[in-house]
Amino acid sequence: MNKKQIFLLTAAFVGLLSACTQTKDTRVATDIDTGSRVTDSINLQTSSGNTDADQMEGSMNSLTETEMAEGWKMLFDGKTTKGWRGAYKDKFPETGWLVENGTIGPVEAGGGESKHGGDIVTVDEYDNFDLRFEFMLTDSANSGVKYFVVEHQPKPKGSAFGLEFQVLDDDKHPDAKKGREGNRTVGSLYDLITAQNKTVNHIGQWNEGRVVSQGRHVEHWLNGKKVVEYERGSEAFRQSVAKSKYAAPAYNTHGKFGEASRGHILLQDHGDRVMFRNIKIKVLPKAKA
Repeated sequence: MNKKQIFLLTAAFVGLLSACTQTKDTRVATDIDTGSRVTDSINLQTSSGNTDADQMEGSMNSLTETEMAEGWKMLFDGKTTKGWRGAYKDKFPETGWLVENGTIGPVEAGGGESKHGGDIVTVDEYDNFDLRFEFMLTDSANSGVKYFVVEHQPKPKGSAFGLEFQVLDDDKHPDAKKGREGNRTVGSLYDLITAQNKTVNHIGQWNEGRVVSQGRHVEHWLNGKKVVEYERGSEAFRQSVAKSKYAAPAYNTHGKFGEASRGHILLQDHGDRVMFRNIKIKVLPKAKA
């Protein structure tokens, strides 16, 4: 074989290797119970048919090394119910909730509030936090993410009490037309403060929710935009409560509604199929006086 033939064969081999090259995105999953770290390498094709890493098994419900260093913790590992239990229960509900394809959510059960599996809450309680999650609604669905949930006795007939980031199909669910000035629509502080200037993805698509609580200051974010901002316990907040269903004595027996010092995070069972994923939280320092 002469030098020219060797050169051509070498060039062809290098080209073949280049065409087959793949990149790897390494993320770190956190075991909720043990805190152990599991590294999962995901092959992402760099051809014109790129695959969205967020949709691939392994990249969901996990933390990057940077997030780990910043103090983030996964509340849902994508496979089990570790870290969760039924509201007012010692264990996770035996029926009514489904974990599949890296998501967790209530099953379709006729739209009743906490009448099938019931709400679920985090085992831990939180006060100052940055909570982030993704949710997907089905047609006409209703649910919610509550915070500062305290399981006072007696147990309420419906959902456990707490401040709520509303999760709702605004176009088709009748609750969107109730309340005052749209304060029961998606992203709103349910029945209290209406979400403003929001962008909502279509039914069947993922939306990103976020709740930031530090001291008395609370923010709701939806798909990267701040849509609600308020101060718990302020005069404006208490006036909103006075005009809402939360003015009823049952919501204020153990103190003013929405002003607990700490509480659980809750996913609501409202009898509609809703899916959650990438639920993570970071504990924040106390607000400066």
